[in-house]
Amino acid sequence: MEQSVVQKSLLQCKKWLITVPLLALGLAGCGSALMSAVVPGAVTADELEQAADLQYQQLLTEAKKQNALVPANNAQNKRLQTIAQRLIPYTYSFNPKAESWNWQVSLIRSKELNAFCMPGGKIAFYTGLIDSLKLTDDEIAIVMGHEMVHALREHSLTQINKTALTNTGLSLGASAAGVDGNVASDYLVNLGTQLMSLQFSRSDESEADRIGQEIAARAGYNPQAAISLWEKMDRAGGSNDTPTFLRTHPQNSQRITDLKLNLPNVMPLYEEARRQGGRR
Repeated sequence: MEQSVVQKSLLQCKKWLITVPLLALGLAGCGSALMSAVVPGAVTADELEQAADLQYQQLLTEAKKQNALVPANNAQNKRLQTIAQRLIPYTYSFNPKAESWNWQVSLIRSKELNAFCMPGGKIAFYTGLIDSLKLTDDEIAIVMGHEMVHALREHSLTQINKTALTNTGLSLGASAAGVDGNVASDYLVNLGTQLMSLQFSRSDESEADRIGQEIAARAGYNPQAAISLWEKMDRAGGSNDTPTFLRTHPQNSQRITDLKLNLPNVMPLYEEARRQGGRR
């Protein structure tokens, strides 16, 4: 009888948890003893990929309504597609699931300096990032490789679940009343919303820098472009209006130094790619 009550309590808490945004999750009323049973199962990689797809398609729909979605036959868009197709095969060794992802790359017309890759391989670049910083193909490949790594290494999943575990003092902000068949859909929408505002840890950023540099090098893009890219970012960050990319990818004095230190590891991969007929 007691076990039945606990099971019911767990089910009730799970229903409450999936009706609120993950960044506002709390466990008030569920009890700390139930935390490990409820929160770790609240978000899975598959769920986050579904949420990312929904959020990404919504983003493209809104961009299209505002005539901001750059068409596929645009030269700048073709440039992005070409770079992505060169990089993607080199992502599989870092996450075997990436081979089955439905990779998508979109270019959005905006002055915003931003780019991202959501779980499941949903990539977006804003024209402001490319045009304002006058990015070369090598620099675009470095940005794209960096963003791919966040998806490949499931940094979003880690951050969302970590936030859910640490925000134990917040109110749930929802009750079980009125929960219906739309809960699953609402859950994914809430997850997708959180993906647009996540900030990664310094270790996540370092890993994305290092592996992104390697992916670009293996695809035949000069990994030295990582240095010029972040020098440009550093200059852009000196303006009063901090670019979105720098708000979600915190700059630190060690970043360029670390990228330079990684060059001896990745330059041979770049040279080998060139010898094998890679990009020239």
